[in-house]
Order: sequence, then structure tokens, then C-alpha cells
Amino acid sequence: MSTILIRGAKVLGGAAQDVLIEGAAVTRVGTGLSAEGAQVVEAEGQILLPGLVDLHTHLREPGREDSETVLTGTRAAAVGGYTAVHAMANTHPVADTAGVVEQVYRLGKESGYCDVQPVGAVTVGLEGKHLAELGAMHDSAAGVKVFSDDGKCVDDAVIMRRALEYVKAFDGVIAQHAQEPRLTEGAQMNEGVVSAELGLGGWPAVAEESIIARDVLLAAHVGSRLHVCHLSTAGSVEIVRWAKSKGWNVTAEVTPHHLLLTDELVRTYNPVYKVNPPLRTEADVLALREALADGTIDCVATDHAPHPHEDKDCEWGAAAMGMVGLETALSVVQETMVETGLLDWAGVADRMSFRPARIGRLAGHGRPVAAGEPANLVLVDPAYRGTVDPARFASRSRNTPYQGRELPGRVTHTFLRGRATVLDGKLA
Repeated sequence: MSTILIRGAKVLGGAAQDVLIEGAAVTRVGTGLSAEGAQVVEAEGQILLPGLVDLHTHLREPGREDSETVLTGTRAAAVGGYTAVHAMANTHPVADTAGVVEQVYRLGKESGYCDVQPVGAVTVGLEGKHLAELGAMHDSAAGVKVFSDDGKCVDDAVIMRRALEYVKAFDGVIAQHAQEPRLTEGAQMNEGVVSAELGLGGWPAVAEESIIARDVLLAAHVGSRLHVCHLSTAGSVEIVRWAKSKGWNVTAEVTPHHLLLTDELVRTYNPVYKVNPPLRTEADVLALREALADGTIDCVATDHAPHPHEDKDCEWGAAAMGMVGLETALSVVQETMVETGLLDWAGVADRMSFRPARIGRLAGHGRPVAAGEPANLVLVDPAYRGTVDPARFASRSRNTPYQGRELPGRVTHTFLRGRATVLDGKLA
């Protein structure tokens, strides 16, 4: 049994304390701790947080191993401070059966860098016509609790209602990619002044907001749990805020890139900025930050969407949508939320660990840094500032919108059940 003593870390950004890890658990938290033979990690000035949890990660395996695998994706997650990720269902074949989700779950176990919880598809083949094997996926070894057709919207209201009703039996959650398809045909970017000037097809805010409005009403009607993926507009914030004021069981996430970047970047025609939902306006960005701060938006989720070089290094219209995000998420949140005074580090722990683990019903993660709790932890040096270099990424893909940008903070250590997956900023 290994013993690790973290010395002098600011637990959740508070007072400096020592944390003793023995085996897979935290056994003591206090000051002046010692343990014979322990590996000592000097952490003065660093922030100790519970391991981060991502509700929205694309690991691409099976089927698109040219862009990412479960192994490379979980390595990237560990470097970013994550100890658990939810793997989305839009693989090839689609994760719409017990067999596929169990394969992804097994690959996660074999990787050893972070826990992988598969997300099951809502409909067969993500086609939106027939419900997938929701019960079988839940009863499988993977124990699926979150279901999503992410990448596509469950736009049929009857199918959506049936899905919400079905998962009530095991307290599951439907995570919706809110995009009315008929309002976004040919869409290339946010609909607005910039799209008009550039002559690119617009993705209107109402295409997101109309689906969210419908779905919160459906969730309330059947008494089920709804989670809104990658919320991106000020109007969507108001709908979710209204639904929560009614006491309805609705949660929402925001991506790091929607907290920082705007549609003005599309003027470069660089496809690295092409994403779904698209980058929105500065007003939307500010509304999203405020909503994350006040709890209307529950958590940050990366929507880590790796693509091979040839799918991004092309003309805008032909480029794939999506950005990698696991390795930069915490830095972006520090810049947009901590350094602006909107959240403290305890708030970061809440939005990036406690709440996403609770939404996903993920046991052993999103737990307090306290004696008797699993030692899923991350150490962050908040004083560090560095330039993003995708050549150094652990991910197999390099499609980051932050290349060459200076961002604050650096994950120095990540621990998964007491075992170091990252040491001094490098994979263990």
C-alpha cells in the first residue's frame, strides 16, 4: 500500500493543510502531518481540488481511432486534472447497445488514467426514430445512467417524451443536444452581424432555445430528469433559470470555449473555431459566465471533440465541427471565472467536480477532500502562466482554439484512488 503526503496545499483554495493518502483513500487532513516512508509532495501555494469530472467527452473509440482512443483521451483527461469522464455515444458503431457501452467501459478500465463512464444513445443509431436499449445499457456492467444523442438533437417530441419516461425507472437522465435541425440547415456559424458580413450560413439562437423550452416542459410533465448539453446563448440561460424557479429537475452545462471565445474569431476563417453549437456573441459569453457563477448553469463540461488534421486543415465549409478541451479546461475556467472574481476555487470544485458527479450519479467522484474519502485529487499551480502548445498534448488530436494563447494555471499532480496519474505536470 502506497503512502503519499501532500504538504502545504490550499484545500479548495482555503487554508494550507497537509493531506495524507494511504492506499486508495485520504486518511488524514490537518497541519504538521508526518508519515514514515511516505512519498512527500511539496505543494506550498498550490490549490488542492477533488478530481475533476467531465460530463461530456468524445473519446471516438470504437471507430475513429485516428482522432482519439480511450487510452489517449484518458491520458489527456489526467493531464487536465480529470479523474472521471463520461464518454459520449456517437462512436462507430454507435453506443446504443449493452455490448458497445461495455466495450468502452472495459477500455476505460484498461487505460488506468481515469474512470470512463459510457453515455448511451437515446435512439438507435442516433437516428431519432426508435428508442435504443436504454434498460439493457443501464443493467449492463457499464451501469449507464446518462443517455444522449449528442451531435444530433432528439427533435421528435414523442420520442423525447418516451425517453424521459423510460429512464425514470432507474433515475436516469436524458442529456439533450438542443438544436432544431430545420432551423440550422446549412448553418456554419452563429447567426448575427458577423455571419451576415462573412456570408456564412447562420445558426440562430432560437434553434437552441426552442428545443430547451420544449424539453423543460416535457421533463416537468413526466417528472423526469433533463440535462442540457453545451448551453450557449443568453436566451437559453433564461429558459433554464425559469425552469429551475419552478422546481423542475433540469440541469445544464457550459463549455470552456463558450465562456471565453466569441464569433468575432470566425472572421479569420480558421476552421479551428468551427464548433457546434457555434461560438456566440460577447453578450452571450457574459450571460453564460454570470449563469455559471449564480448556479443557473450547474457545471462546466469540455465537449472534448478531437479530429484528425485533415478534417480541420481545410476550407471552412468542409471542416468538421469541434475542439479539443480536456487539457485546457481548468485554465480557461481560471481565466474566465476565478481571475474575474466570479468564482473562488471552492466554486470551481463545485462546478467541475461535485455537481457533474452528482448529475451523472458517479460514485466515488466529486467527494470532499476529507478523511475516509477516495483519493481522487488534483493539485493546481494557479500562479503559473504558459503558452498553449498543442504539440505537447497527450490527446491524439491537436484542434485547439488556444494555440499560442497564454493561459493561467497548471495541473501539477493528479491522483486516481491514491495512484499518481500525473506527476510534476507529466504523465506518470
